[in-house]
This record gives sequence, C-alpha cells and structure tokens, in this order.
Amino acid sequence: MEAGLWKTSGHYDYYKENMYTFKIEDREFVLKPMNCPGHILIYKSKIRSYRELPLRFFELGTVYRHEKAGVLHGLLRVRGFTQDDAHIFCLPEQLKSEIKSVIDFVFDTMRAFGFDDVGIELSTRPAKYIGSDEDWQMATIALEESLKEKNLTYEINEGEGAFYGPKIDIKLKDALKRSWQCATIQCDFALPKRFNLSYIDEQGKEQQPIMLHRVLLGSLERFIGALVEHYNGEFPLWLAPAQVRIIAIKDELNAYAQQLKNTLEDNSLRVELDMRNETLNKKIRDAEVDKIPYCLVVGEREADSHTVSVRRKGKGNLGTMPFEEFIKKIKEEVGQKVKVP
Repeated sequence: MEAGLWKTSGHYDYYKENMYTFKIEDREFVLKPMNCPGHILIYKSKIRSYRELPLRFFELGTVYRHEKAGVLHGLLRVRGFTQDDAHIFCLPEQLKSEIKSVIDFVFDTMRAFGFDDVGIELSTRPAKYIGSDEDWQMATIALEESLKEKNLTYEINEGEGAFYGPKIDIKLKDALKRSWQCATIQCDFALPKRFNLSYIDEQGKEQQPIMLHRVLLGSLERFIGALVEHYNGEFPLWLAPAQVRIIAIKDELNAYAQQLKNTLEDNSLRVELDMRNETLNKKIRDAEVDKIPYCLVVGEREADSHTVSVRRKGKGNLGTMPFEEFIKKIKEEVGQKVKVP
C-alpha cells in the first residue's frame, strides 16, 4: 500500500521506526501496520446519513510491525499478525451505548473460551498523540463513564493510550494468573477529523462522526498462544483440534472404523483414525498423551452390535454404548461448550 495514506492518518510518523517500507519506481510503499485507514476509506466511499449510524465494519486483517528481535516471543509477540478488527462510526448520543455493547461482547467471548478472570485498564493520553486536548477529554470521559455504568472495577493506566485516542484494555488471566492484553476498545475523535469524515444530520448539515476501534481477541496469534497456555494444550471438547480418535483392535475392522469416522465427520466433528501397526495399549496411551478428548475402541463385538467402547481423557473407560447415543452425547457437550470433562 502506498505510504501517502499512512502519512495522512498520522500512523506513519508514529510507526515509522517499525514499519516495513520499500520503493517501487520511486513510489514509497509500506506493509500495512493497522487496519483503520482502510475502513475509513470505505466510510468515505459515499455520502453518509445519520440514519445509517452506527455503521460497523469488521475484518480479519493481517498487519505487520517490525518489532525488535529481542522482544519477539513465540506466538505472543510476532512481526506479522491478524487482528479481529472492527471500526464503529457512530453519533455522539450513541457513543456510550456502543462502548457498553462492545464490553458485553468481550466478556461473553472471554467466558466462552473459559477466561473468567480478567482485568480492566483505562489507558489515558500518551506523551505523543494527535488530536485536541478537548477531544481527548471527551473520549476519556465516555470510556470511563461506560465502565462505571457497567459497575466494572478498573485501573487507570496513565499515558498508555493509543496515539489517536484513549482506550479500555481488557486483560485475560490464564490458569497461572498471568495477564495477556487482548481485547481493546478505543475512542477516537482525531482520525475522523483528520480524514474529514462526515454525515448529514437531521437538519441537512454536515457533522463529524465518532469512531470506535475494537478487537475482541486482539492478535489471533497472541490469543491462541494464551489459550494454549491456559489449558496446557488440553482443550475442552468444543475447542480441541481433534475431538475423537478411533482405534480398531485389528486390521479387519478398519473398514468399520472408517465408517464411524465418516459418520462423525458428517455430524461436523473432528476425527482421527489410528491405523498404525502398534499395540492397542500404545494407541490408547498415545491418545492420552496427545490429549484427545474421546477415544473410541472398536472390536468385533462393537462392529456386530454397532456400538463403540468409549474412553474420555481424564476419566478413563466409560463403557460401551450405541454409536448413535455417543453422537448425541458428544454433540450436546460441544453445543454447551462444556469447559471440563
């Protein structure tokens, strides 16, 4: 993308030390460091009416930051990452309602993934910023009042806001009580002014919208890293990459095992088939080590009666049950997002 767009937004000056820049035929280009200007251009693609607001744009946008080698750390800090990024353009009277809706969205999402312990910080104006002091004050008040009206406990993080606006950071805590900054809600008066954004109000006059930046998971890479740490790789059933592993006790039963696999996959379940030339005990042990939630062992008796012998990670042998009953059981567990077996 040409660098001119980023220079207009203020992002260029702020991120120039860790932007990837290059030239093609004397034109300067950058690898996109943020998604905001792209959504702003979509907003500006037509005349907007107050009736259209709030207007919400979302994308899974890949961005690049030339982070110093010494701070790179697995999935938790990388140079290229994908954000579940959204920008909400709203009227002043809609601002707090939108902020509180995003807060609810964040907490619902964190609870679904099993993060019940979170910390909240309100990050205020940094030393290097764009926009007027009045705009910063209005944005900070809107965020703080939203937190108070939701009866949420928070801390003030002085000087740690984004350069274009204050923000609410919601930090999840993993099983070891380590904090990971993921979800962010930023209130921005500066970029709409800088890009001359407008909408037509009820009197037919141009007014400036307010812009909210929000991510729920933040960097998908960082969130996945935190998720792996939180569960120590032993994911609840609905999250597990492989939910079921099927083991036939001898090669003659592989066709039946394949039939079971196909049926489970038809029910939108993630299944592996262990057809290795290994002992049954080793295959069961490997399924435990690989942290597969359910292991199905099938022999001649199971094939004849269309049943399965079920083993659950952490619980051991659950006995034999009709295959249809197992499908019902596992689909209910997935649907309810059960956190622990």
